[in-house]
Amino acid sequence: MTTLKGKLLIASPTLVDPNFTRAVVLVAEHSSDGTLGLVLNRPSDASVTEAVDELRGVVAPGDPVYVGGPVQTEAVMVLAEFSDADLAAALVLEDIGFLPAEADMDVIAVCTRRARVFAGHSGWAPGQLDDELEEGSWILLDALPDDVFAADTEELWAAALERKGGPYAQLARVPEDPSVN
Repeated sequence: MTTLKGKLLIASPTLVDPNFTRAVVLVAEHSSDGTLGLVLNRPSDASVTEAVDELRGVVAPGDPVYVGGPVQTEAVMVLAEFSDADLAAALVLEDIGFLPAEADMDVIAVCTRRARVFAGHSGWAPGQLDDELEEGSWILLDALPDDVFAADTEELWAAALERKGGPYAQLARVPEDPSVN
């Protein structure tokens, strides 16, 4: 089995699930047991300091909590770019990985360059994502560290398609509501 860990799933314009309309998902784990991912471009209205004050020193003040997906929406997951990758609970992409559950936040604040907080995650049962890829619901692209920490998450879907190139770059310009075309 070829792992998709560290890849982006870009929602096809034909994907009608409202949880994933124009979503860009980072695959954090992909194995014969299933797939776990985080939606990168769904900031919530809640700030990290309002929702999880313990992370105040790890993320910038006022940073939003991102909606990682529709599964376990009360659970918080943090992806960070580590100066020492051995400190990550699990690496996802290069030196980007999950904060350990019992981490000392003062140490983490010094040992990370960037961090993003997610409420919930996206999950697929064994074989489910493979089926969705086969039916064309998702477009695969290698993730870059800047995708994880994109400043303009509203443009991430179109930017990822542009980077994929070819006919995908044309998809990036398709309006969300084709009737306004």
